[in-house]
Amino acid sequence: MHGTAPQLREIEAIAAASQAMPPAADILICPPSTLISRAAQVAAGRIAIGAQNCSTAISGAYTGDVSAQMMKDAGATWVIVGHSERRQHHCETDALVAAKAKAAWLGGLLTIICIGETQAQRRAGQALSVCASQLAASVPDGIIAAGNAIGYEPLWAIGTGHPPAAHEVAEVHALIRRCLVARFGAPGKEIRILYGGSVNPANAHEFFSVPEVGGALIGGASLKAKDFNAIIRALPSLATRAEHCAVA
Repeated sequence: MHGTAPQLREIEAIAAASQAMPPAADILICPPSTLISRAAQVAAGRIAIGAQNCSTAISGAYTGDVSAQMMKDAGATWVIVGHSERRQHHCETDALVAAKAKAAWLGGLLTIICIGETQAQRRAGQALSVCASQLAASVPDGIIAAGNAIGYEPLWAIGTGHPPAAHEVAEVHALIRRCLVARFGAPGKEIRILYGGSVNPANAHEFFSVPEVGGALIGGASLKAKDFNAIIRALPSLATRAEHCAVA
């Protein structure tokens, strides 16, 4: 919940810089819904614009909700569902996240479906089982590999400045990939897996180098174009790998 009209100049700076970024990189900004239409105009097709959340409903008497179709009409092409903060502060369940993802697909939006364990769960040695369970219940059947992504967000690392070690990220991403392939077969190999949790210009290269990390889900470091562009510039060394994505 950051951003009013003056912050659109940060999106302009990111969009302008994107012209010199690696061609294999997909750059996506997900501003508050109040800015989606104006952000899409500013981006002018140079970067993608997405939404931070969507309703499970297509339309109807749901005062205050915003549907996927409305987001798309405003200029969004993606939506984040199941973000850790939605799960934590709004008590969103795996079933609700799956319903939102399905509604997003029906509304013509690509999705980033987020999962991740708490600090207590990791300390109890439950990180892998929790992530596998969330993944199974939060991703509806019929996922289309092209474009859609899974976001791994260890809750204990978000906004703390204390991200997990590379080997911890690698372990969870490897698990996610195994689960996706086991469930969806060959298409499961194509779904991108993004890492999110205290990614910044200083550590982005290390995370992008982790196996099965196909991009990053950026929080605080995306609020300033200078920081976000520095993260994106960590991608050139990955030119030999598959398409990557940086999301704010």
